[in-house]
Formats: sequence, structure tokens, C-alpha cells
Amino acid sequence: MSFSSSVKSELCRAELDRPCCARAEAYGALLYCNTFTPQEIRIITESADFASRLPALLACAFGLSFDRLPGQGEQKHIFQLTDAGKIGQIIDAFGFDSRQSPVLHINFGLLEESCCRSAFLRGAFLSGGSITEPAKRYHLELATSHIQASRELLALLADMGRLPKQAARGGCQVTYFKSASQIEELLAIMGAPLSAMELMNTRAEKELRNGVNRRVNCEAANLDKAVDAAQEQLEAIRRLYALDRVESLSAQLKETIILRETYPELTLSQLAEEFEPPITKSCLNHRLRKLVELSRA
Repeated sequence: MSFSSSVKSELCRAELDRPCCARAEAYGALLYCNTFTPQEIRIITESADFASRLPALLACAFGLSFDRLPGQGEQKHIFQLTDAGKIGQIIDAFGFDSRQSPVLHINFGLLEESCCRSAFLRGAFLSGGSITEPAKRYHLELATSHIQASRELLALLADMGRLPKQAARGGCQVTYFKSASQIEELLAIMGAPLSAMELMNTRAEKELRNGVNRRVNCEAANLDKAVDAAQEQLEAIRRLYALDRVESLSAQLKETIILRETYPELTLSQLAEEFEPPITKSCLNHRLRKLVELSRA
């Protein structure tokens, strides 16, 4: 099961026990479904859980039943209302004139309570929403063909402290989030706290893995630098031997040559500890630079 399907499955477990919230959820589902006009309502979904919920949602919200239910063996579940009386009853319940299109606006009067706003967003996501696999990227979107409804959804979300983006795609208006934290919050608001927790855990794992990779890459780069520096120092020592200059060096530089040749793999910090008594990394670095300079003189 995809993450999007899993989210919808969790959302469909929300109880239909309050008529006001059932109407709000149905409102969101209808504004984001395939067709919502005074002549026809058609909802098409691939979610088996949403398909199981829709008849109960319509009954709880309006006391109505669909005129057409999905047939056996259909890959997509198609629900339809064509009865003018039923559609008129639904439009009236949303506060619109049944002679006009009900999809032009969101009636904010139906969404004054926070529970009804959550239910509205749940319905919109179940009908026209999707979310990508969080292991790949963070993206949640709600798509509708109704431009004004989409614009007013932005206002609703802004009033709730959420700041999504919007774009036009294939004749639809798409409201979307790319912030993992905002998606987590929205999932919890809609009624999918387990999915929000799963996304949160996935995000934490990705951040931990990326942090480890950054540290490993940094340590590898530092190790490469240390190896290159050690090779340069050893090459300088070989040149000093070839020029017969080692015996004329100070006791400190001779000791440095012996330890560098003995421990070619050690970093400066590690090599500085091998001196008796130990010296500082800065002091050792100064001595090695002096040897390199002498080998080039």
C-alpha cells in the first residue's frame, strides 16, 4: 500500500458521529471530486476505504443515498447522483441557491468550528488529495477544477496558520505543501496522527543519515588531506637525505624526521603525542614546514 493510500485509510477510520462535521467532510469531498453541479454529482476514487465510507458519509450528512454505486470488478469506484431533488437538498444544505452552481465558493459559515474545518480538509484530501512517499520527498497536494474554491481554501488554511503554495496543472488548481513539518501538522489536523508520526520518523531517519554521511565525507576529506601532507613531508625528508643535509639539522628536526618516518600514517595530532615529551600540533606543524622549506632550498 502506498503512503497516500495508507493516509486515506487512516482518515476513513474517523467516526461519523456529528452531523455538522459529516456535512463539512462531505462539502470538502464534493468541492474536490470529479463533478459537482446542479445536474450531477460524480465521485471517482481508487481508495477502497473511501469508497466504503462514502455511502455512510452521505447518509449521515444529508440522509441520502447515491443513485449509482460502484459495480463489481470496477478498477475505480464510481458514485453518482443525478436526482435533481437530492442534489438540490445537498446544495441547499451548503447555503447556496440550487439554481446556481454550488462550486464557486466555500461557505465559511459552515466551517466556523475547528472540528468542522478538520473534517472539511479530510474530505477534500480523500476526494482530491495525494501525498508522496516521505522517503522520496515531501509533497502533499489538493487538486480541484474550481478556481474560486481553491483560492478560498488558501484563505482558510492561512486563517489556520498554514501557508501552502498554489499552481495550475492540467485544468486543475493545485494547493500544495512541500514543508515536512507543515505536512505533519496538516495530517494530524485532518485526523491521521499515525501517518504524521510515520512521516516524522522518516524525516528524522533521513536527517540522521544525511548527518552521518556529511561527517563521514568530512572525515574522509580530512584523511585525504592528512595523507597528502604526510607524503609531501616524507618526500621532503628523502630529498634532505639525498642532499646530505640531515646531519646538520637541529636535534628537534632530527627527532621529527625519525618519528615521521616511523609513523607515516599518523595525523599531526597523533604524531605530536609520540614525542618525548609530547609537543603541540602547532609546534609539530612548524617543524614539518621547516623541513619542507629546507628540502627546497
